Amino acid sequence: MEKIQHSHVQVRGLKLHVAQIGTGPKVVLFLHGFPEIWYSWRHQMIAVANAGFRAIAFDSRGYGLSDHPPEPEKANFKDLVDDVVALLDLLGINKVFLVGKDFGAVPAFMVAVIHPERVLGVITLGIPFLVPGPVGIQFDLLPKGFYVLRWAEPGRAEADFGRFDVKTVVRNIYILFCRSELQVAGENEEIMDLVDPSTPLPPWFTEEDLEVYAALYQNSGFRTALQVPYRCSQLDYGITNPKVTAPSLLIMGEKDYFMKFPGMEEYMKKGIVKQFMPNLDITFMPEGNHFVQEQLPEQVNELIITFLNKN
Repeated sequence: MEKIQHSHVQVRGLKLHVAQIGTGPKVVLFLHGFPEIWYSWRHQMIAVANAGFRAIAFDSRGYGLSDHPPEPEKANFKDLVDDVVALLDLLGINKVFLVGKDFGAVPAFMVAVIHPERVLGVITLGIPFLVPGPVGIQFDLLPKGFYVLRWAEPGRAEADFGRFDVKTVVRNIYILFCRSELQVAGENEEIMDLVDPSTPLPPWFTEEDLEVYAALYQNSGFRTALQVPYRCSQLDYGITNPKVTAPSLLIMGEKDYFMKFPGMEEYMKKGIVKQFMPNLDITFMPEGNHFVQEQLPEQVNELIITFLNKN
């Protein structure tokens, strides 16, 4: 961990926090989800650097040690796409492997669709091919109290989270998102109420890890994090007939709650997703949950490095 270098770089008017390790000629750019941060990729960054690649992860705008945009309530996925391209330009990187987890998969897909000439390959964890917009996830089929719908309501998550310190919020979300069922609150409860305070952290997530996350989210808060992804997922980004032609890998935990989203298991297991990603390989990990890269890092690292070496 101490070998990972940290810096702030000016990207499109904002200072973004960037973590890097390794000096190989091929570059791997990691894109985090929520409630994650650059640190979520700690195991993978060190492994790919040791395998001869240059690993880069950054805190998305408004997350961790990166600046908030001037108007967080207007932030959207296109901002993340433009940040990725601008960061590559700034660092003098022509082509890159993109690795995205959770909502970080979305800008990975969008960059591969809009800027295919910049992409050597795409790896996503926990999310099969989706582009945001009206034809993405079928929100109308989700349970009424589902966390995605609750947090999409302006002010609702802020009030829910505001009852606790940041560390407790991150802790609760990690515990919730480890489960294999959808997180649905009843009519008279909020999402934070779904966690019993006595529930221990998962064994692969230490108190020290939680301290790192808490410090980073204490710095940024949740203002931009609730906008992207939860409040901009149904915007129309003008992407028609999307297709990713780059070599691709989807790593999916069988116990990831995302498998319970309407139609998702069929979309992946029947190969429908390959209509959009014809060069896609899919690996299902029987014990994997939503945080598979932290839960089973050695297995995930092996899958990633095998893919990188092949492409």
